[in-house]
Amino acid sequence: MNKPSPAIIAQSAVRRLPRLALLLFCVAYILPGFLGRGPWKNADLAAFGTMRALASGATSWLHPQLLGQAGEFEALLPYWLGALAIKALPFLDPAFAARIPFGFLLALTLLTTWYAVYYLARSPQAQPVAFAFGGEASPVDYARAIADAALLALIASLGLAQLSHETTPALAQLGFTALVLYAVAASAYRNAWKVLGPALGLILGLAGLALSGAPTVAVMLGAGSTLVALISTRDERGNKQTQAHAWRWVILTGGLTLAVAALAYGMNLWRWRIEIPGLESPADRKEWRSMGRLLIWFTWPAWPLAAWTLWRWRQQLTSRHVALPLWFALVAVAATLTTTASDRSLLLSLPPLAALAAFALPTLKRSVASLIDWFTLLFFTGCAIIIWVIWIAMQTGMPRQPAANVAKLAPGFEPSFSWLAFLAATLATLAWAWLVKWRAGRQRAAVWKSMVLPAGGATLCWLLLMTLWLPLLDYARSYAPLSRQVAARVNTQACVEVFGLNSAQIAAFQYHGHMDVRQAASQAACPYLVVDADAQDKLSTAVNMPDWAYLATLRRPTDKNENVALYKRVSVPSSQAAARPAQTRP
Repeated sequence: MNKPSPAIIAQSAVRRLPRLALLLFCVAYILPGFLGRGPWKNADLAAFGTMRALASGATSWLHPQLLGQAGEFEALLPYWLGALAIKALPFLDPAFAARIPFGFLLALTLLTTWYAVYYLARSPQAQPVAFAFGGEASPVDYARAIADAALLALIASLGLAQLSHETTPALAQLGFTALVLYAVAASAYRNAWKVLGPALGLILGLAGLALSGAPTVAVMLGAGSTLVALISTRDERGNKQTQAHAWRWVILTGGLTLAVAALAYGMNLWRWRIEIPGLESPADRKEWRSMGRLLIWFTWPAWPLAAWTLWRWRQQLTSRHVALPLWFALVAVAATLTTTASDRSLLLSLPPLAALAAFALPTLKRSVASLIDWFTLLFFTGCAIIIWVIWIAMQTGMPRQPAANVAKLAPGFEPSFSWLAFLAATLATLAWAWLVKWRAGRQRAAVWKSMVLPAGGATLCWLLLMTLWLPLLDYARSYAPLSRQVAARVNTQACVEVFGLNSAQIAAFQYHGHMDVRQAASQAACPYLVVDADAQDKLSTAVNMPDWAYLATLRRPTDKNENVALYKRVSVPSSQAAARPAQTRP
């Protein structure tokens, strides 16, 4: 027996969001952040350095490393994608070439999230209440409107912006998670790409997750998807043909989950790094509070709407359209609480939370929708004004206080003006003004209208940051200034030994400083040595200190605590000494 649906939606409320507008939303969100910027610290730059090492043949494809240092994620596939792009596009800057496949991964995330929610909304239990005299929303139009709302909710999520534009395994995990969500959601429909599309998506999604450093997440998602498919067999008892189709998916999903577990085991991809903070010490309690704040702002505005969905649809918690995204979100939150890379693990929760948030919209009162609009309008308009004011201060020196703050926080930064960036920012701002005017007008009701301003505001602010503030952010968030300081003091034709540097710093010296970087050894082989300031007390255990003379301490302009010490070799390598002719005394 079907339980009553809380969604009461008329056909007039599910009118289609113009496809051109939706496409422009996606393009305006995807391209900024992939175009025009350099690699940022830390994970973005470290991953790029590993990709360059793979492309140049300096490391093994089965064990990607950068100068003997493994990446933050025990991943393979994301590094392969970036390295292959670098090798295939040698005429492009390596940093830009490596980003191209990751731009497609973000596009895949948005596309598969839309289709996943579309098929979830087609579920009989997700359909709105039928009116006594007709006029309720048709299933296809209703599903399309809910999918549009979910896509807008995903774009509006605050935590998506930066991490989804980095060349890290986290973005690959996000794309493959959304792909698995789509595959399982579409599996209930035998004509969904004639079954081949969802099956292929499930294979690629689960295998991609395992090869992207998340085999545990892949197995958990596969196990939960198998359970959801098993529940579907119970719901289809009256239809033998549909029940047989559901049982085939139970077997397929369960078999693929076991196969992915075996793949991870065979390639030695399992890494148990569960770290759950305690409650005894003040540091532990502080970490829990930090996680709580991360959960609140990172998933805003999807999480309050998702919570409302769980309440209003509480009688359908085992239905596919609620149970499936709920399980995906719970797995991501569990990974957040038990791993060190909490923000990157929480990134995987955004597509399922956006799906849950979309199903809240048909049950919202008009007053709540108006509150969302007003809060969004004030918040994002205020953020846009701040971005413009600080940019004007950087260009003109007025107002004085913002200009002084920039000079203090980024000493040595020289502002530059770009007509292209200015034009893009101006058009985006005008589009925001038009969108606000449109939303405030007397428009026909549409279930996705409450998500238009949040998505538009998030896109606006991200685009303004990636155009007006891009030179400042490149200066503040990269190692380029530090790398150029070191490069200016060494002979770039000679190699440089390093000690105590992380993967991001090594990658920066190779990319920005164009240096031949090697790990320090007890026998000096290079004329220069760069040491992280925090590792100087351990330097004597790794090198022969009489071989080196201190030259200078170089500082990263925007971080006083990130310094390196530069040394020059004063001894002669043993190989050169042996090659010299013996000198006789007069």
